[in-house]
Amino acid sequence: MNVAVLGAGTMGHGIAQVSAMAGNSVTIRDIEDDLVEGGIDSIESNLQGGVEREKVTPEEKAAALDRISGTTDLPEAVAEADLVVEAVPEDVDLKRETFAEVEEHAPADAVIASNTSSLSVTEIVSVLDDPGRGIGLHFFNPVHIMELVEVVVGEQTDDETLDFAEAFVEDIGKTAVTVRDTAGFASSRLGVALGVEAMRMVEEGVASPRDIDASMELGYNHPMGPIELGDVVGLDVRLDILEHLREELGERFRPPQILRRKVRAGKLGRKTGEGFYVWEDGEIVATSGDWGDDE
Repeated sequence: MNVAVLGAGTMGHGIAQVSAMAGNSVTIRDIEDDLVEGGIDSIESNLQGGVEREKVTPEEKAAALDRISGTTDLPEAVAEADLVVEAVPEDVDLKRETFAEVEEHAPADAVIASNTSSLSVTEIVSVLDDPGRGIGLHFFNPVHIMELVEVVVGEQTDDETLDFAEAFVEDIGKTAVTVRDTAGFASSRLGVALGVEAMRMVEEGVASPRDIDASMELGYNHPMGPIELGDVVGLDVRLDILEHLREELGERFRPPQILRRKVRAGKLGRKTGEGFYVWEDGEIVATSGDWGDDE
């Protein structure tokens, strides 16, 4: 199968990696050469880490990289695609523009999927002349480790497209959960509900971020606490999702002021070096703010 992935960022290069490792030919596209090269470099780094942990053989690493090519030319990227996965930033207008351009240049029978984590798939795919070929494939970060893919069925998605998407998820070794297109789907809606309450608890002084996270990790067997997860995902991303869910579902998703303040200050989490935690080289080294529990 030929897979085109649009966007070489964290999600895009992860989707490209797992697709290539499953034996598919993959073209990864972004708007600048440096972004494309950075995405492919990240794939190579992930695979090398797998080799070092003996999860991936050197031969598997080489074969996966051989199946991946990069370009800044969207028509070239999608020209022979059986599946196009859009992983551009979470902006509905940008996603709709991308879908329209893909339909213009991709084969008529190609399935076009969005990796959106919360936006309406129905709205995104409605720009297509044939919206039945559109669907949501919501991967989770880090893509090469997380097993789940949320298959989001738009109002227009046809049965053939759904069958194709579910089969693709199985073929790349992931587990699909299929949900109807509603605000936040299943995973984002539940995930941010937990995350926003955890942020309010920090804001109210109930406990430190460390202790709130530990309560969920040790008490509920979560692999990562909700505060840390927000830092990893990006607090700006969390804020955008909450604003969308508030508009669609009501005030229970109102973003707390502590989140707004951090985003305004540019403290977006791991990617900027500080959010609710202070990060160095991708690891937590301290808690941000007044808690002082690890200063």
